[in-house]
Amino acid sequence: MRAGVGVTKRFGARYGARLRKKVEEIELEQRAIHVCDKCGRKAVRRVSVGIWECRKCGYKFAAGAWSPKLTSK
Repeated sequence: MRAGVGVTKRFGARYGARLRKKVEEIELEQRAIHVCDKCGRKAVRRVSVGIWECRKCGYKFAAGAWSPKLTSK
C-alpha cells in the first residue's frame, strides 16, 4: 500500500511501509463489526480499549484490546 492511501494516510511517508501496514491491519480489525457470542448477530463494536458491546442484545464484555477474539499467530 502506498503512503497516503487507506486509514494510515495521516502518517504520510513517515515510519516505514511495514509499520504503516501493521497499524492499518490493527485499526481495520478493531473498527470492524464482529459476531456476538451471545446472540450470534454481527453487531459487536469496540467501546473502549478491551471493552466490547453488542449493539443488538446489549451484551458488554471484556476481551482483547484490538479484537474481541484472542488469536495466536
